[in-house]
Amino acid sequence: MSGRTDSDTQDGIRTDATEAHDTDDMPRPDADDPGAEDPHGDDPEDDEYAGGDARRARWTAAGTGALLTLAGLAAALLRLAGSAPALVPAAYALGAAVCGLAALLGSRGRTRRALWLLIAGVMVMAVGDQSD
Repeated sequence: MSGRTDSDTQDGIRTDATEAHDTDDMPRPDADDPGAEDPHGDDPEDDEYAGGDARRARWTAAGTGALLTLAGLAAALLRLAGSAPALVPAAYALGAAVCGLAALLGSRGRTRRALWLLIAGVMVMAVGDQSD
């Protein structure tokens, strides 16, 4: 329980309670003391890793998308040369196109959308393979 008032209280009461809560007596760590623990969760070390994590996520999404695109196109060409129904290479090609779009979005920083598109592209390829 947070100890906050109900949501149906008046705005003036809620504002006063919020201001009183924000001026709590919890000590803030000193800026010159690197070993001090911050009770409010403001960790300056998290900011220096944020750029590296985002860059790694972009590279991972773009690389995985490109790899799955190439795999899907290769599978589509192999199935097209064989005696598979026309739906099978079309499904591989469509899945490869979706993975290619995911690689493009991933390289531009839209990694969540890229992840979902990668999942959808692989599912389309799998459904096409099952129809063989």
